[in-house]
Amino acid sequence: MKQMTPLRKTSIVAGVIYLVTFASVPTLSLYSSLREPNSLINGGADTGVIIGCVLELIVGLAGIGTAVVLFPVLKKQNEAMAIGLVGSRILEASTIFGGVAFMLATITLRQSHHADEAVMTAFVTMYDKLFLVGQSLMPVIDDLLLGLLLYHSRLVPRTLSVIGIVGAPVLLGADLAVVFGIIGQRDPIAMLPAIPVALFEFGLGTWLIVKGFNEPVYSNSGH
Repeated sequence: MKQMTPLRKTSIVAGVIYLVTFASVPTLSLYSSLREPNSLINGGADTGVIIGCVLELIVGLAGIGTAVVLFPVLKKQNEAMAIGLVGSRILEASTIFGGVAFMLATITLRQSHHADEAVMTAFVTMYDKLFLVGQSLMPVIDDLLLGLLLYHSRLVPRTLSVIGIVGAPVLLGADLAVVFGIIGQRDPIAMLPAIPVALFEFGLGTWLIVKGFNEPVYSNSGH
């Protein structure tokens, strides 16, 4: 039986963590109880919101994990960009954690006897703004850096890298359209530009698990 190389182990770990970052997908429905009419005062499914918060915390940590695990590989391609990816992932996680704090504060107030609908509405609005930054704008930077690193290194098929490189500015355009009020943050059209970025990250995670990095290319890089 052929022994697994350290690079192959790294690719599997990174791939698994990348797939874990999709754990927050159900939060859109889990948080729906906070957006129903009068739900902030009259109560709702707090358990679902708490589960959503836990999933987002996992995603934030997993995002940092992807950059940290890949750093030893990527720094040999371009150390400055690899460090930038780690920093970007940390900023992304920070905004996610901030959003979770607002959600937890909202349900805490809802469970209290001194609930203030205006305050809770403001908390939910702050969550939406942090979501726009942390889980929509920061992935633009993450995937552009990673896509360029992988494209130039040829560690994975360039076609996969191009999806990330092209998808990043497409998502940025949608984010700016939301910021300037051209489209609504939860409008269906606002979600479409996120598909290429999602395909890139899901495809990369799957590729790293199934195929791994191009080891001959990595070895011939002289590192």
